[in-house]
Amino acid sequence: MSTFDLNKLVRPNIIKLKPYSSARSEFKGTAEVFLDANENPFDTGLNRYPDPLQWKLKSQIADFEGVPIENIFLGNGSDEAIDLLVRIFCEPGEDHIIILPPTYGMYQVSADIANVEIRPVQLTLDYQPNVDGILASANENSKILFICSPNNPTGNNIHLDKIRALAQGFPGIVAIDEAYMDFSSQPSCTGLLSEFPNLVVMQTFSKAWGLAGIRLGMAFASEEIIHYFNKVKPPYNINQLTQTAALEALENKAQQEQMVRTIIGQRALLQQYLMSLDFVERIYPSDANFLLVKVQDPKGTYQYLVEQGIIVRDRSNVALCDGCLRITVGTPEENEKLVQALQILPREDFALDNGITK
Repeated sequence: MSTFDLNKLVRPNIIKLKPYSSARSEFKGTAEVFLDANENPFDTGLNRYPDPLQWKLKSQIADFEGVPIENIFLGNGSDEAIDLLVRIFCEPGEDHIIILPPTYGMYQVSADIANVEIRPVQLTLDYQPNVDGILASANENSKILFICSPNNPTGNNIHLDKIRALAQGFPGIVAIDEAYMDFSSQPSCTGLLSEFPNLVVMQTFSKAWGLAGIRLGMAFASEEIIHYFNKVKPPYNINQLTQTAALEALENKAQQEQMVRTIIGQRALLQQYLMSLDFVERIYPSDANFLLVKVQDPKGTYQYLVEQGIIVRDRSNVALCDGCLRITVGTPEENEKLVQALQILPREDFALDNGITK
């Protein structure tokens, strides 16, 4: 790619921004008495503000991911990183982002909140980026391209050669959302960070780590981009409970590996079971912890499962997902309940209810 100048992409007011200076960021040493942050002095275990830059947690993540600590940002879920990207790089009413539907909805929501235009370039029929179409749609106001890989809701990897071509040719930031990468055999795009200074790679503790409830997302990027993340974020965006829970999880890597192995194994079994059902028309290849399943009557099937106490996601109205349900891979017991319910699904009743002639 041509010479990359980050400051030409960052909003001028963000470059000039003087960030909030918290008590914990001003004093970085050790002491016996802290009277600088107006905290309650009585020890509850949580009476002190947390480390605003989460250095201990980042150190563990750096070792685990093989990424230098200076290249890591931690957010309140990946959604915070998505929101910050839009606020750092996109001038409201002037700049725009490019998204690749069908894809994760928060890219558009964050842009809508910030009054930033969204330009969609639909994926191809095999759920891959239209590289030529994306680059033809881009101009100097194209500040961010969001790519979800493995993609939600389709479940497939975006091919690395296409990601490389887009990182090479796109004039703005290329943000790769790897929320589901632990369930994929494709390498993480963190290995491309040294090659492409406009690349941001996002991951999360929500999926493979089983920690959706603590809301912890990660962004990996150049030290310069991480500087702007930290400049704009709230001073204490990651609370102490979240930091502690993540540190404990990182000390038990074996548990995470076992969960991932089980989910991948159950994914294969669930696909096999679902394919045996006569009303299932197609199951799309998945590199994630869910399956996109095309059925004859998605809305009727969804409602029937609700009545059985089983909740899946109806994606039949989403672009390129006509007739599809998105089914998360559950525990072996949950998957068995799903299969048993679908095996006795009353197709004839649904056909009559929907006015379909047999």
